[in-house]
Amino acid sequence: MLENRFKTKIIGEIQIMLPGCIIFHLDPNEIQGAPDLLILYKNKWAALEGKKSSDARHRPNQDYYVDLMNDMSFARFIYPENKEEVLDELQQAFRIRRTTRISKCK
Repeated sequence: MLENRFKTKIIGEIQIMLPGCIIFHLDPNEIQGAPDLLILYKNKWAALEGKKSSDARHRPNQDYYVDLMNDMSFARFIYPENKEEVLDELQQAFRIRRTTRISKCK
């Protein structure tokens, strides 16, 4: 599968998984190595760098920015071989935490 087709498919899956999210395709010429996709959902964000396969070459600075952005929030390399795992992790990262309700007994 071509990398662009894979990214388009990923965007569609994320939009279904996270209704109302906003996904930006970042310009690789703006900051060399910045991840391809920025995902905004409610009060959280994530970044994904799409690759056509697990052994696809990483361009300069990509590892640096994925690690940096993962320390800030959530960032991963995503490719067909790890797609399900990364989407599961993304969904967990965006899970809304509920406050515990304490029932009052009379």
